[in-house]
Amino acid sequence: MSDGAIEVVGGVEGLRAEHGPVFAVIGVFDGIHLGHRYLLGRLVEEARDRGARSCVITFDSHPDEILVGAAPPLLLDPAERIRMLGEAGVEVVVVQHFDAALRSTEYDEFIHRITSRTPLAGILMTPDAAFGHDRRGTPEAVRALGELDGFDLVVAPPFALDGRSVRSSDIRSAIAAGDFAGAERLLGRPYAVVGEVGADGTVGFDMPVAVPLAGSYRVVVNDQPAAVTIGDSGVMRLVPATALPPDARVTIEFDDG
Repeated sequence: MSDGAIEVVGGVEGLRAEHGPVFAVIGVFDGIHLGHRYLLGRLVEEARDRGARSCVITFDSHPDEILVGAAPPLLLDPAERIRMLGEAGVEVVVVQHFDAALRSTEYDEFIHRITSRTPLAGILMTPDAAFGHDRRGTPEAVRALGELDGFDLVVAPPFALDGRSVRSSDIRSAIAAGDFAGAERLLGRPYAVVGEVGADGTVGFDMPVAVPLAGSYRVVVNDQPAAVTIGDSGVMRLVPATALPPDARVTIEFDDG
């Protein structure tokens, strides 16, 4: 049912009947790593089989900010995440605000917020996934609700690389250690950040991003070889600062060599 375009919706409250039927997956999808890409491929396939639109329900900030009081640095700029979801074939992206109220929302109530606005063909989960208050929305619970409400639950086996699940936390650890080859192996692409260069060469980011320890690093900036320095406080500076005009928005790809 895809026409090649992706539609971004501000929260499930923004869903409308014409968005559906949707076949959805819920998750942060930070980094769009190999495990995510595997899951998105399955999402698109299951949606197509049901004549539905593939839908990712994600969040405007990392849930850990509310759940544990501190969010990890991001692996991917939010706009880049949307772009990559579109490249993976996702047709509808719901960007849900995550706050204390959502944290206390029961899984069935959250699903009913969706079904009250647009038809739901099904939900995709992994065996260890869960959502809703106290993570009560397990695959078993969601399957039972689907049998009552008329939507499918598909549980996709976990994606593994050399016998291990691919996790965003492992990618952050590799980046922190300067192991860009290791990060690239899990991401399926070189690690890159998107930011805005100030007059002094300092790179600013919309949200905190994962960067390596203090030091100097070879990078590729908008397809041109360059370097960045990272200070003890985590501030990144492009070298030389005059390589780009001030306030230029750039993609900085770390060299794994």
